[in-house]
Order: sequence, then structure tokens, then C-alpha cells
Amino acid sequence: MTGTERREQLVEVARGLFAERGFDGTAIEEVATRAGVSKPVVYEHFGGKEGLYAVVVDREVTQLLTTMRDSLTNGTSRELLQSAAAALLDFVEANPDGFRILVRDSPIGASSSSFRSIIGDVTSRVEGILMTKFKEKELDPRVAPMYAQMLVGMVAMVGQWWLDTREPAKEVVAAHLVNLAWNGLSGMERDPHLLGD
Repeated sequence: MTGTERREQLVEVARGLFAERGFDGTAIEEVATRAGVSKPVVYEHFGGKEGLYAVVVDREVTQLLTTMRDSLTNGTSRELLQSAAAALLDFVEANPDGFRILVRDSPIGASSSSFRSIIGDVTSRVEGILMTKFKEKELDPRVAPMYAQMLVGMVAMVGQWWLDTREPAKEVVAAHLVNLAWNGLSGMERDPHLLGD
């Protein structure tokens, strides 16, 4: 095996282990054993578990971010919302190990999370869409960032749930997400308040 081929093999072995057990539950010894090499070979390529994990996460982040950015190119607001929901579920379906790695060791609410940075990027795009729509409907555009967080967070949480259940079908889940979000947005009040207030 060339050095490049060995590096790729180690990344793939580690990816499976990190998805299955998380960062803390994965040992360099097991990565080496599964790859059929000695521990020093792993250290030679990555410097340690942290370096190996960083490479694995970076690849997953790049792939998910590309998928999400590609989905938010053009269309009506509803089509963009539908595209974002479908893109996330597509990624979950095609890369369950990668999604597990991103959400297991980088929960959505964590302050220094790769997944959070991806969600933040998508949220910025959604925020711009919502600001335009809020202005059109004479709603306060200053609250658009909060609504963007709500929408994207809802889609991300459903993605985590669907990762394990896989039912109903991806298209059904995306349709229900869009139904809740779109119909909820279309009936928004100018000055919402809690009942009893």
C-alpha cells in the first residue's frame, strides 16, 4: 500500500469506529488492529487520535456543508425550505456514520461544534430569506434571525431522530417538516404572546 492508500484506509477504519463509539470510546490501538498495522503507523500519519479525528470530522463537515449550500441556491421560499430539509435527510441517509460523528461528539447546542458551524451557515442563508418575507408581510424583520434558528434547529433535530428510526420515508418526513414550518410561518401573528398574558 502507498502512503496515501494507507492514510485513506486508516481514515475509513477510524470513521467507522468514531461513528460507532464516539471520540472517547475509540482507541488508537483498535484503529491500528482493524487496519492491520502497528500503532506507530497511525501516529506517523496523524500524530495521534486527535489528529485522526480532526481529519475524519473535517471530511464530514465539508461534505455536509457542500450538500446544504448546494440545496439553497434558488427557488421560492417554500422551495428553499423544502430543499434544505431534503438535503439534510439525504445526507443522513447517504452518510449515517458521518452524521453520527457530527452529532454525537458535537451536539447541536455545543458552543464549539462542527455541526453547529454548518447549521450556522445554513441559518444565515435562511435568515436572509425570512427577512425579505417578513418585510413583505409587514412583520418585524428584527426577529427573522430568531425564526431562522427555530426553523433550522427543527430540521436538524428531526434529522437526528430520523437517523435512528428511518420511518416514515425521507420524503414523507421532509413534507411534514415543510408543512409545519411553512404553514406555521404563513399564519404568524404580528405581536405574538403567551396565553394568559
